[in-house]
Amino acid sequence: MLEEKDEVILEVKELKKYFHLKKGFFGGDRQDVKAVDNVSFQIKKGETFGLVGESGCGKSTTGRTLIRLYDVTGGEVIFKGRNVSRLKEKELGSFRKEMQMIFQDPYASLNTRMTVGDIIGEPLDIHGLAKGDERQARIYELLERVGLSKDHAGRYPHEFSGGQRQRIGIARALAVKPEFIICDEPISALDVSIQAQVINMLEDLQKEFGLTYLFIAHDLSMVKHISDRIGVMYLGKMVELASSDALHDAPMHPYTQALLTSIPIPDPDINASIEREILEGDVPSPLNPPSGCRFRTRCKYVKDLCSKEEPAFRELREGHSVACHFAEDIEKSLRNKK
Repeated sequence: MLEEKDEVILEVKELKKYFHLKKGFFGGDRQDVKAVDNVSFQIKKGETFGLVGESGCGKSTTGRTLIRLYDVTGGEVIFKGRNVSRLKEKELGSFRKEMQMIFQDPYASLNTRMTVGDIIGEPLDIHGLAKGDERQARIYELLERVGLSKDHAGRYPHEFSGGQRQRIGIARALAVKPEFIICDEPISALDVSIQAQVINMLEDLQKEFGLTYLFIAHDLSMVKHISDRIGVMYLGKMVELASSDALHDAPMHPYTQALLTSIPIPDPDINASIEREILEGDVPSPLNPPSGCRFRTRCKYVKDLCSKEEPAFRELREGHSVACHFAEDIEKSLRNKK
């Protein structure tokens, strides 16, 4: 990760992504699934911004909306000063040359009928970046850069392990020399023994090519390891955003606190001494989210105000923002326990 990160490369302003569902047999009524609802954050050039939360919180939808795999319902996505949320279909090509995505399932994201060489070479063909011998040399270079060999170019995806397939996906993303890569749970489908290898490779690639990452995952311990700053999402909302260290050392939102205490620690004595925050119940349906604070149905600090008024997402310390009516009181009580 780079040391200087002053230039904002991506700014997300009140982003919304709603999916419209028809109700009833004849589809007369319409209901909105508010998968991403008024989410705002910035990512600086050269940093890794982590986005975490339980399944269904909207983090992957956020990533797919940023790269315009989904159209934007509302808000703005400003990439390098350009409002990509308003780009027409024919304008998306040049934008996606600068922003690429690594998908969660490396097998589903690769065309099983294409050789690895053609999979990696396809972006080069689409954007007219290389032909003939130059194209072939670029494919071999990318394969070797992600820990494979040029001999793998003629094989098909089913001939590789999950970790190798994810390396192919990474090589494909790198083919067009992007500045920004969205990593959508890139290690969750991999064996634990392979996860660290892929993470280390991503960090090496970031240093070598000056890449900026949005790293989406549900594993907060892994996100802390790779990220400079972390945003925590719950039911379509951003509930906390801070530097990786600040979020780990002094979480302000009850949901973040619960996520952190759920992380197992290798030392059994320390692990047994930790007071776990157990979240009761499931994430409410985004079709019918709770009134006021969306987390209130699972929060042990809930009060009457929480059901009546949605908490503002506000900065309580420099660089540390939270959406909770009683964040200061909760933090103070936790500090006193220590």
